[in-house]
Amino acid sequence: MSALARYFHSKGIAVSGYDKTETPLTKALEQEGIPVHYEDDINEAPKDADWVVYTPAVPKNHKELNFYKERGYTVLKRSEVLQQITESSFNICVAGTHGKTTTTTMIAHLLRDSGYGCNAFLGGIAANYNTNFWGSEKEVCVIEADEYDRSFLRLSPDIAVVTAVDPDHLDIYGTEENVRRAFADFAQRLKPGGLLIRKLGIGKELKAERMWQYSLQNDQANAYAANIKIEDGGYRFDAVLPSQIIDGVRLNMGGMHNVENMIAAITVASSLNIDQDKIKAAVASFKGVKRRFEYIIRRKGLVFIDDYAHHPEELKALINGVKTLFPQEKCTLIFQPHLYSRTKDFAQEFAAVLSRVDKLILLPIYPAREQPIPGIESNRIAEKMDGGAPEIMTKDELLDWVGNEFSEKRNRAFGEVIITAGAGDIDKLVGLIKSSLEN
Repeated sequence: MSALARYFHSKGIAVSGYDKTETPLTKALEQEGIPVHYEDDINEAPKDADWVVYTPAVPKNHKELNFYKERGYTVLKRSEVLQQITESSFNICVAGTHGKTTTTTMIAHLLRDSGYGCNAFLGGIAANYNTNFWGSEKEVCVIEADEYDRSFLRLSPDIAVVTAVDPDHLDIYGTEENVRRAFADFAQRLKPGGLLIRKLGIGKELKAERMWQYSLQNDQANAYAANIKIEDGGYRFDAVLPSQIIDGVRLNMGGMHNVENMIAAITVASSLNIDQDKIKAAVASFKGVKRRFEYIIRRKGLVFIDDYAHHPEELKALINGVKTLFPQEKCTLIFQPHLYSRTKDFAQEFAAVLSRVDKLILLPIYPAREQPIPGIESNRIAEKMDGGAPEIMTKDELLDWVGNEFSEKRNRAFGEVIITAGAGDIDKLVGLIKSSLEN
């Protein structure tokens, strides 16, 4: 939504908006000249709006949204607006139940840094540019294609990338089969002659006349990484592609899953005939995405990582990445479950993957658009875990624990890794935790 706000603002159009809570992102929008309010108040709703754009995450009883609908304003979903913006452009659309934000940002960065050029509509903040939108005179759009509410079925890709197809958003889809069918329909949205780039093994139902598969290091794929070496919290590898090999690629971010994401991005850049030296330089200069395996503190004996992970598969990739890069250090994970429905649907899966850390702290569920479900709290995950029971804390209790017990007792001989994870408002705590750890 904020990327769209920035797009219209860049065109000289008056933009304002509502959000449930104030965040660093909404503060940035306000500093850029886009007013934001945080109370669902009809008096705050501009009466001269030409378009009202909303995300399906807004609850159906939202007063302002219903005010506009009932009075005949032009009310459009975010996906409908993206559809109109991109109707006449060459579109690179990235979908997936996880991995899509990082992969979209990687592709957009490779095209921008190499001089190829693109318009970017991202679901996260690119650390290189501190924004989730940029424009270009080139009629090429790199778009994060969101599967929630089937929004991605409004897009028309020239290149479609699919990073993962796992059960999620079952409040919308009902069954895993319906999720898979939606992704198959997305693949069919390709324009004639378009290219589908999908992760190896994620579903035979995703088909296209032109299709490449990518993998971390499985040589059965058309594109994969070879000779992977860990170097200073990042990786060096050779990118084996359908038409060439780019050797000695350096990626300066953690998580083996991000090597795989970068293989997908490099495959896109290679398909556009971007020079391999420019691709290598762009990969090396990539600083990552805010809240995607983001290093907040990175020093000997203490590492603090913040990540958006909110699905069991995302948490598995995050924990695997940390364990690979920091095998000796004790790992503490602070997790804020996102949505009552997701916690109910995946409590067992959350419990299994979160059991792999040395210490787990659970915050209360972040409800987002949902009303509470009786009997579903963070302890639903704790009840299903084997071994040591996690601690369940409020935000205030957590900050007190970080500043006192953790700081006093942490293992300084072998080092500690502390991780914050979740898609709610846990990011508001990151600065406070950082300050406490540094002091």
